[in-house]
Amino acid sequence: MLREKLKDYNIILASQSPRRQEFFKALDVDFEIRLKSVKEEYPPRLTHFEISNYLAQLKALPFKDELQSHDILITSDTIVWHNNIALGKPKDATEAFTILKSLSNATHEVITSVCFTTANYEKTLHSTTKVSFKALSDQEINYYIKQHKPFDKAGAYGIQDWIGQIGVTNIQGSYFNVMGLPIHLVYKTLNAIADLK
Repeated sequence: MLREKLKDYNIILASQSPRRQEFFKALDVDFEIRLKSVKEEYPPRLTHFEISNYLAQLKALPFKDELQSHDILITSDTIVWHNNIALGKPKDATEAFTILKSLSNATHEVITSVCFTTANYEKTLHSTTKVSFKALSDQEINYYIKQHKPFDKAGAYGIQDWIGQIGVTNIQGSYFNVMGLPIHLVYKTLNAIADLK
């Protein structure tokens, strides 16, 4: 359905995340993957969704001069927000353990921002999901880190992984947002962009 509406557009997904790529395949739209490296740093004054919005927009910057009139560039960023701190991707097993221990027996927020950029248009949206974990034992945390090596994931976990299956007790909001893309917002926004012409 969306494929037909977007047939005159070239969708560019600027993400090497296999999960985000799978989401786009599931949407049944034609897209290409185009990558440019960006240093993911943000001003310390930013909080909450301001951080993920900023980083999603930052990832679009290197592409702006090369976008054609029919291109729609999609960039995104996910953070875990807990105790007024943004938790990014862990550098090693020790940091992953510390992060997961802090999420144990608590509720945190997962925020994903998506930036849509064309040659003359930019729109950034975000989605927030609240996720609660049971009390995780040290053994459970260490087992997960050893088996799944969650070093490419904000907050040191994937909700679709073993730790999400045995540890998540409650979720408020979009499940897919926690996986890294609020696909309902992407679908809605792409429809709206297609209707602009």
